[in-house]
Amino acid sequence: MIVAGPDGFIKNQYRKFNIRSEAITPGDDYGMMREVLTRRFTRALKEDPERDKGLWPDLVLIDGGLGQLGVARKVLADLGVDDVALVGIAKGPDRNAGRETFHLPDREPFTLEPRDPVLYFMQRLRDEAHRFAIGAHRAKRKREMVKNPLDEIPGIGPTRKRALLQHFGSAKAVSRAGVADLEAVDGISAQMARTIYDHFHERG
Repeated sequence: MIVAGPDGFIKNQYRKFNIRSEAITPGDDYGMMREVLTRRFTRALKEDPERDKGLWPDLVLIDGGLGQLGVARKVLADLGVDDVALVGIAKGPDRNAGRETFHLPDREPFTLEPRDPVLYFMQRLRDEAHRFAIGAHRAKRKREMVKNPLDEIPGIGPTRKRALLQHFGSAKAVSRAGVADLEAVDGISAQMARTIYDHFHERG
């Protein structure tokens, strides 16, 4: 999550969130967004109820369309927050920059002219969010590659470990995977998938 203000990006307010809920499966964008927004605004309600410490945004930009916007609206409604503006930014056809569609609550979707300075600014925000997220994911994968629970499983060497982490994203996600999901990873046989599953199942 990134933050920007009148003077540009406020990098000391950027935040990385590790998903805590075991009910959220890898790739569940809605579930992850729900947890992140809930945690972010629950903290704001607790630590800055008077809204004078800089924890409250004027506008929340959501990278996505109506579905993602709907999740954000539900989270804020459940927390009793009804005065923070939300905008969803959906990628254009073929993910072309300059053809994004904007979604606001209770309004028809709209687009902006390709040379509109507002569109350019929105693209900068989204690109910065992507840059920050990719950097965080790479750092996490690097830590995972150095030492993680996969090292304890007989038969898991660097190649299989790399394949599992690239497929699932983290050792924790591997530990939640079913046998069939594990078999779908390149280099993981049915027998090895059962070994991996049994390792985490027995540990749990």
